[in-house]
Amino acid sequence: MKTVIVIPARYASTRLPGKPLAMIHGQTMLQRVVRLSQAAAEGLNHVSVLVATDDDRIRHHCDKIEVESIMTSPDWNNGTERVAAAVRHMDDKPDFILNMQGDAPLTPPDFLRAMIEAFIASPSDAITPVTQLTWEQLDRLRQNKLTTPFSGATVVFNEITGLAFWFSKQIIPAMRKEEELRKKNDKSPIFRHIGLYGYSLSMLEQYNDLPEGKFESLEGLEQLRFLENGFTIRCVPVDFKGRANMSGIDSPEDIARAEALINKHGELFA
Repeated sequence: MKTVIVIPARYASTRLPGKPLAMIHGQTMLQRVVRLSQAAAEGLNHVSVLVATDDDRIRHHCDKIEVESIMTSPDWNNGTERVAAAVRHMDDKPDFILNMQGDAPLTPPDFLRAMIEAFIASPSDAITPVTQLTWEQLDRLRQNKLTTPFSGATVVFNEITGLAFWFSKQIIPAMRKEEELRKKNDKSPIFRHIGLYGYSLSMLEQYNDLPEGKFESLEGLEQLRFLENGFTIRCVPVDFKGRANMSGIDSPEDIARAEALINKHGELFA
């Protein structure tokens, strides 16, 4: 089975122009994401890394750090569309395509590896990682949503098959008798979605032709397009194991926070 890890790297950004080339602790953000992807691929057969960009400055940087790249249109609406466009231009089509977020330089490589191994074990239309929240983490998420209600998505899924029922910016499922549940386990029943996706080739080839879903538009969650059009998403539970936990970088303040986390927890790659 052939896998390609595609990293969308768009130059334009409202809050942080040239974001992929922003320096984080001595390396560009893109370089860090490439190294994480290469670490995930190490030891696995037929896994390659490809950057999909829309800007010659990023393309030249890819040459410098010795990673393959491909030019795509600047007009795509999201990373998935850019990844799909990149794969369409590949002569040797992969079986599984992993969309590694170009602005997530603190993603543990074992998360990517878990997604690849899950697809090898049981192929599905799409695969995405999720992490179970402790009660303390759930309390923090609830507090954050008081000021940023559309940050952080949660998911409900079949914990035997992994197949997702639904994703939401609301915290789901609702819980009755929460106090009793808190006494039984240090983990809550809530799973937070981590914004990484892997796709079968047939799923990705159809993605750009799928109509935007009603609930996708309301929630602002592109993965709902899959579910609303009848495709399956398999959730893969992963664990940060005390490592740095941070979503995408969108501002200079985020860069400072990422550098602080690297200083505290160390690098995720050798």
